[in-house]
Amino acid sequence: MPPPPNSAYLFFLLTLLLCSFSAIASPFSTLAVSQLAPNITLVCALVPSDLLHRYDLNCTRASTGQQFLYRAGATPYGAVAAGNGFLCGLTLPSDKSNSTMRWWAFPDHGNETYEKRIYRGPALAALASGDTHVCGLKGGWPHCWRWKEIKFPPGIEFSDIAVGRNFVCGRKKSGGIGCYGSDMEVTNNVPDGNFSLLAAGTWHACAKSDAGRLTCWGSGAPVPDSDQPDIVSIALGENKTCVLRYNGTVLCWGKGSHPPESLAGEQFLRIQARGDAICGILLLNFSVVCWGNELFLQKHTVYKSVLPGTCSSPASSCVGCVVLPGSGNMCPSGEVICQSCQLDSNTTISLPPSQQIGSGRKRTVFVVLGSVGFILGLLVLLGFLVFRALRKRSNAGVHGSVRSNRRRQPLVMDSSLDGRLGGGTVEEFSLQFVLEITDNFSETHKIGSGSFGAVYRATLPDGREAAIKRANPASAAPFTSRRHEQLSRLDQEQRERAFCSELAVLSRINHKNLVRLLGFCRERGELVLVYEYMANGTLHDNLHRRPMVPSSPLSSWSTRLRLALDAARGIEYLHAYAVPPIIHRDIKSSNILLDEEWMAKVADFGLSLTNPEDEGSVAAGTVGYMDPEYYRLRRLTEKSDVYSFGIVLLELVTGYKAIHRSMEVEGEDGEAEGSTTPRNVVEMAVPYIETDEVARIMDRRVAPASSEEIEAVVYVGYVAAECVQAEGQDRPTMGEVVGALERVYAACSGATAARTESTAGRRVLSRAPSFM
Repeated sequence: MPPPPNSAYLFFLLTLLLCSFSAIASPFSTLAVSQLAPNITLVCALVPSDLLHRYDLNCTRASTGQQFLYRAGATPYGAVAAGNGFLCGLTLPSDKSNSTMRWWAFPDHGNETYEKRIYRGPALAALASGDTHVCGLKGGWPHCWRWKEIKFPPGIEFSDIAVGRNFVCGRKKSGGIGCYGSDMEVTNNVPDGNFSLLAAGTWHACAKSDAGRLTCWGSGAPVPDSDQPDIVSIALGENKTCVLRYNGTVLCWGKGSHPPESLAGEQFLRIQARGDAICGILLLNFSVVCWGNELFLQKHTVYKSVLPGTCSSPASSCVGCVVLPGSGNMCPSGEVICQSCQLDSNTTISLPPSQQIGSGRKRTVFVVLGSVGFILGLLVLLGFLVFRALRKRSNAGVHGSVRSNRRRQPLVMDSSLDGRLGGGTVEEFSLQFVLEITDNFSETHKIGSGSFGAVYRATLPDGREAAIKRANPASAAPFTSRRHEQLSRLDQEQRERAFCSELAVLSRINHKNLVRLLGFCRERGELVLVYEYMANGTLHDNLHRRPMVPSSPLSSWSTRLRLALDAARGIEYLHAYAVPPIIHRDIKSSNILLDEEWMAKVADFGLSLTNPEDEGSVAAGTVGYMDPEYYRLRRLTEKSDVYSFGIVLLELVTGYKAIHRSMEVEGEDGEAEGSTTPRNVVEMAVPYIETDEVARIMDRRVAPASSEEIEAVVYVGYVAAECVQAEGQDRPTMGEVVGALERVYAACSGATAARTESTAGRRVLSRAPSFM
């Protein structure tokens, strides 16, 4: 019988045992779930790249297998986070240089995704996402993107963070928990005590106490039937709660959340949940399997092999934990993946064939390597703690001042990055917030309506005026026929498609002549878009509905030409400078808005496309403005927008609507020639332009024009006639249109000498545009 161990040896074993149960789950994940709708779920992970030790970010749609692939750059993505319709990829540079996080959004329909960089700065200490938001920790400070409504008290410092739909919870340095946001069911019921694990779902949060008890709170929070002291990590969905246990198996609460029979005994390395979907990385071979909804009934496996965790350097960083076997072959030289200390050390891991070293020696080698790494890590930790304590004692005063400054600094440095998408601020507003600023969509706030829905005027907390566009709610009345039901569903799908298209376009472009999207809300069936408020309404209303009094800016030819140039520049940006190029498909005077300074901005991108091949078989647009070639042949190009803009130019020149019922053109004898038959402005105006009689169709409501103004308007008439040519190949590009309008506006506003090559005594403009 071996001699009994001495007290020092027992103390050492006890220390190892305590360390094995005190480790915290990794603050970063390489697996994420994005749910667009109950039947649209995307599973995202870091998958092997064509390059050695590199992994690409891949998202797979569960229902169709469609994949979205984002190649690894110079600094590959090391962590991912996702929510309802969006994905974030974060770089984790091994040299501790600045991290970068990019944000992608997925539409409900089609293949288009769009992306923006939303963060670049010091390395984050943790990253978490909820259904609609993503947050991280910078030196302990919580920082959220696309969520300006969230507020945190000064001086707060977290060691871990979890994000729900309308709340954020953090584990404080002391071990206690603080929750903030608009979900009172969560924020008002935070449990007391110290906790070692924390997670959030849509409506509830859960934490593991230091005593090992699982505590959950919020709407739909489960009540575990027994203590679960062996919890390693927690994953929460909408009404589902799952935990990963010490032996690698998964235990769940909530309807349909239990792993299917084929996965019930499997051991997992990590788990993630979103909505009703639950996914995990198998410890056996690092594959990703999912369950929880009908999308995964036939096929649970989504990826055969993924990066199971974040790579870190050096191996001694796995303090108190062991190195994940085989991770040296997955990570760049010198980097490894730390396996959770809390997983059972007797769990067997089967590596891919390329990484196997012989089953007889594999277990022994892994145990030896793991034990050595464990002991070395512990010694490094103890040495670091002693060094830090001595240094802190000798420099307490100085360090206290430095720490105080560091706590305040991130809020100042990064306030401009909060919700930043491209050049415009696009943030998600809660439905409760939208209802408050519109008085529950009161009629007193309503300023207009359209095919998408009603528009309301409101004031944001920072004083900005905003236009709130709300999609028409789905009818709650019973359907009178199957045809009625089909039409209702079709209308709802069209509104959802327009909402996604508008959000996709405006969140990634920035130009002074494009209306600015401030935010959106997608909650409880509501689809709401929040724009900058355009004080002077639409160009259509100012031309055709409001009295043309002398004080109106549109009673000036110079102003009309400037508005035309403003709109043309906005469309040119879409065609020539947006990446990928954007075809608006619904250019018309009612989609050109005028701000307080009478600057024109193009609006309403609900029909916009970046890939003409995805348009389908039905042409879209507005009667009177739609390109006849597009309507007849289904041939959509940028020239379709050029045609529509040509109609707008004819409206500005003649004062007539695109389709009008009366034609009153002054005849040679001064009498009006007219007709009550509906007629397109092209049919009415172009014959006069081609016979050099533009002066006969100029809007008579405008003050008498000077010779320079007449010359300029005649020139614009020729531009418009070229834009509405029957065949797209004969029309100019928007770049050419902008160049022509710049010349004509310069001449009309008296800047001829600076903007044209004309000389005194000669005509300020040629008789036809330069592109003819």
